[in-house]
Amino acid sequence: MRSLSLFGCAALVGIGAALPVAAQDRAFNFALGAGVAGVSAYPGSDDIEARPDLNFKFGRLSFGNTSFGSGIGVIPENGLSLRGAFRVVGDRDDEDYPELAGLKDIDTAVELGFGVTYRQTNWLAFGEVRQGFGGHDGVTGTLGADVIFRPTDRWTLTAGPRINMGNSEYANTYFGVTGAEAAASSFGAYDADGGVLGAGITATATYRIDDKWSMDMLMSYEKLQNDAADSPITAAGSDDQFRVSIGLSRAFTLRF
Repeated sequence: MRSLSLFGCAALVGIGAALPVAAQDRAFNFALGAGVAGVSAYPGSDDIEARPDLNFKFGRLSFGNTSFGSGIGVIPENGLSLRGAFRVVGDRDDEDYPELAGLKDIDTAVELGFGVTYRQTNWLAFGEVRQGFGGHDGVTGTLGADVIFRPTDRWTLTAGPRINMGNSEYANTYFGVTGAEAAASSFGAYDADGGVLGAGITATATYRIDDKWSMDMLMSYEKLQNDAADSPITAAGSDDQFRVSIGLSRAFTLRF
């Protein structure tokens, strides 16, 4: 009986020791960030306003011997890889912008999706697609490329062109004017088609404070194109769109 008890205790200890190892084989690494941004007040606006800036970065998802991504703070390996995609489009309220009187209000939209990146040591190219939730239910996407500089082991600098796209549902949400809105506003009715809606350039700088924390800075310029540029909403504002942001982000690893 004593030997059975010893065997049982040994088995429990063995199982308990194995559980953390198994949990380490399944992990999700990501970063959450917050800061402040100066952005065009709404798509097509000529005003810049300060807004809270929230961001999410996908790091690595691991299931045993299968994994996607390289991890937050780790220099990615060269070649083809998957990436997460996240963007927030702020709300639009005609009470805040008198020039939009008569147009419907639009809630804040969150866009979630995925992308594919091809990376080499000093450059990368990527494409991503995102589904909107909240303020719009459309589909958007971005094509881009960056040159990469790493002047020290803590600083990473990137810069490159961007092409932004959206389907008709997205384009009509922000640039279209319905017949009812035309009757209630100073704008003529306008049906915006999807496609390439903007092109520009983005530059980022990231400083790794330690293994978990980093400071992130971004500057971007976009020139609205096609039906976004031809919209009467843009005509009353500007087809030049800007964004400048600075914030802190922290890396997390969830094991399951």
